[in-house]
Amino acid sequence: MLIGKPGCHLCDEARDVVASVCDPLQIAWEEESIIGNPRWAARYADFIPVVLVDGVEHAMWRVDPGGLHRALTG
Repeated sequence: MLIGKPGCHLCDEARDVVASVCDPLQIAWEEESIIGNPRWAARYADFIPVVLVDGVEHAMWRVDPGGLHRALTG
């Protein structure tokens, strides 16, 4: 899961990385915005984008494609 918000350039970059890793592996992923979600806003407002793998924080601010690939396939 990618947690971010509209208009966030780091979120745009993270979205591209997540898609480039997940799509070829045929791994479904979703994106949630902190806007309108008090739970995500309270926890992650200062850290977006955040990538969760199986509900566990994997990356904040920047997503390493190799690290994400290993986390998803390892």
